[in-house]
Amino acid sequence: MIRITYITITYNAANVLQRTLDSVLKQDYPHIVHLIIDGASTDNTLKLVDEYIARSNAAENGHQVQVSSEPDKGIYDAMNKGLRSADGDYLCFLNAGDFLPSSDTASRIAQAVANTQEPSQLPAVLYGDTDIVDGEGHFLRHRRLAPPERLTWKSFRQGMLVCHQAFYARTDFAIATPYNMQYRYSADVDWCIRVMKAADKEQVPLLNLHMVVANYTEEGQTTLHHRESLWERYRVMEHHYGRVQTFALHCWFAIRALLNH
Repeated sequence: MIRITYITITYNAANVLQRTLDSVLKQDYPHIVHLIIDGASTDNTLKLVDEYIARSNAAENGHQVQVSSEPDKGIYDAMNKGLRSADGDYLCFLNAGDFLPSSDTASRIAQAVANTQEPSQLPAVLYGDTDIVDGEGHFLRHRRLAPPERLTWKSFRQGMLVCHQAFYARTDFAIATPYNMQYRYSADVDWCIRVMKAADKEQVPLLNLHMVVANYTEEGQTTLHHRESLWERYRVMEHHYGRVQTFALHCWFAIRALLNH
């Protein structure tokens, strides 16, 4: 059975971290490693992590929890630290405040991989749907952008159709594709595209899980810095899809938004 690594980036996240930790702790799938990459928090974050480790050990659920806490250069620097520490078959970034929808999420993902027609070749990416929750973790809505039946690196021309937290990258592809530190808010978009480009180059398939695999907390850096994030995402798309096509697509996005109003 596949081994899944969840990577959680934290910095003074005590007010939202508990639901993230609880959702991993209750997974009935034993082959899980949980990496917690902390940016030297000064609140109760590390106290919660210590309690989580004790509870995980007492549960004897087979999970491994590894923690590091030191200053970093921002969230994408921390994510690169997570990549350097990852092993196993797949990894997923489940950041503070985000959580797995049910106790059998990981086991259902593993079963979907086991049911693939070519078990000798693990898919390069496993992807699924996302639900949006509020700051208290309560359901708000299904994510507006939904994954296509067949995802490719070109799919993201229409926007980030798969949420970062619902994107399980095969570990070898992920490690070979560190986050680009020139981006402050949209390196996750660039990273997903580059992972899928690498998979396409090696002709390794991607797998649609056909299930909700992540609950995503709406508040975040891209919400707090919405305008900067949109401009940076535009630059990412220009880089991957070309200036003319990106401009034309965004003109269409603007027209569609006006028509919908």
